[in-house]
Amino acid sequence: MIRFILSDLRRLWAGSLVVVLLVALATALGVSVVLQERALRLGSARAADKFDLVIGAGGSETQLVLSSVFLQPSPLPLIPGEVLARLAADSRVDWAAPIGFGDSFSGYPIVGTTVRLAEKLSGGFAEGKVFAREGEAVIGSAVKLPLGSEIKPMHGLPEEGGETHTELVYHVAGRLRPTGTAWDRAILVPIQAVWHIHGLGEEEHEEAGHDHEPAGADHDAHEHHEHHGEIDPGAAINETWSADVPGLPAILVKPKTIADAYKLRQDYRSGNTVAVFPGEVLTNLYATLGDAKQILVAVASGAQALVAASLVLVTVIHIGQRRRQIGALRAFGAPRRAIFSIVWLEFFALVSVGIALGFGLGFAAALGLSGMFSQTSGIAMPVGFAREDGGLAGVLLAFAALLAALPAVLAYRQSPAQALRA
Repeated sequence: MIRFILSDLRRLWAGSLVVVLLVALATALGVSVVLQERALRLGSARAADKFDLVIGAGGSETQLVLSSVFLQPSPLPLIPGEVLARLAADSRVDWAAPIGFGDSFSGYPIVGTTVRLAEKLSGGFAEGKVFAREGEAVIGSAVKLPLGSEIKPMHGLPEEGGETHTELVYHVAGRLRPTGTAWDRAILVPIQAVWHIHGLGEEEHEEAGHDHEPAGADHDAHEHHEHHGEIDPGAAINETWSADVPGLPAILVKPKTIADAYKLRQDYRSGNTVAVFPGEVLTNLYATLGDAKQILVAVASGAQALVAASLVLVTVIHIGQRRRQIGALRAFGAPRRAIFSIVWLEFFALVSVGIALGFGLGFAAALGLSGMFSQTSGIAMPVGFAREDGGLAGVLLAFAALLAALPAVLAYRQSPAQALRA
């Protein structure tokens, strides 16, 4: 029987190939949606795990997380600098790192921050060392620059008509280890350099004789450009925060304990500040993604239903064309059960091969999409099958078994005399 089936499939290879491709493409659509959505969830969750608590000004919690954790460019309202000084002196805080953004270089975002965050972000350096002067920078693992490279910051982005700062040129001092987050594509510089290059804190800068106060971040302070003085790239970094620190878009906080994290979030969720756990914000985003996933899965299921209907039509026509062959087999003594088994096995084998090929194509598509997204965002998106995907394969195979029974029943019911007269 197996030899007969294989011979029959070789003889009808063109039609068999069409059936396999139809099933493979329909399956690949559904599999790629499931794998891509899962990869996005895992990648974003792992990226958010790097940061325990984010504090910003009142406004959108989602935008605060997207800007501070995932480095998506967007203007944020500023929180008073005294909040940073208060956090730095809080016994519940292990460390508090202000961040400031708004500049870029060659498409990479420049983030002003602290030595502590640069050291803690990836757990060490792949090469070089942390910045120790205003004119030094640390790059993420995905930034394609060698140590010692010059970085000329641009206010904003080139496509937005950004203007290159001429007051200070950074030099790459170190490269971080991979983190699998958007920070792999970031250029980290002392936040006080970001502050001074935008004309903030000039009074403190001059009074200290270039022994700078720590810097905040500013998005729209370019109007101060004409007031810039000479910025000393060799100036030492001072991260002793005071109450007169300029406004900041966000502060990343590492609480000492879980209990401290919840207390800090409660304390800074009133007044002009908001404190969020990035994981909680992502949960809300996942709910939205879940709705989108349901829509995509419904579209994929509709495509699979259309393919199934097409396959039924094709197989019914195919059985009609093979009536004389079936009649001959019956005339030579082949029992009806054998005819049923031959037709069922042929169709089920074709659909099974299509499902297996579809899983492979879906995995390849998700892998390609995740790679493209990771390259542009820096977030590592792990694509892989999970245990529940075995259940999906089982459901598809069970459906294939039922679908294959339809042409087999049609062949089973044909009598030898009717088939030979056709």
